[in-house]
Amino acid sequence: MALTRNFKETVIQRVQSDASFGQALLDEAATLFLNGEPETARLILRDLVNATIGFEQLATLTTKPSKSLHRMLSPTGNPSMDNLAAIFQAIRQRLQVSLSAHCVAA
Repeated sequence: MALTRNFKETVIQRVQSDASFGQALLDEAATLFLNGEPETARLILRDLVNATIGFEQLATLTTKPSKSLHRMLSPTGNPSMDNLAAIFQAIRQRLQVSLSAHCVAA
């Protein structure tokens, strides 16, 4: 059975039409990083970049080459904390949201 729409296109359209969905994805990416699942977090961030500012604008905002950013947000990427913070900051500004960490005792 053929799909009616590509998954990435669906994510892009949903982020662009539903601000809370984009915020939820950003929150999920941060949570995944903090919980030791960086591979999935990078893929979510990659989808968010594509749905919001694009890699060329992200390159301008972070002063990093677009190709490097693509590699950082690949499944095997390994962005430094400084680069990761810059990526989160750019997406946060575009979505006009803030992030805060809360510690929950286990």
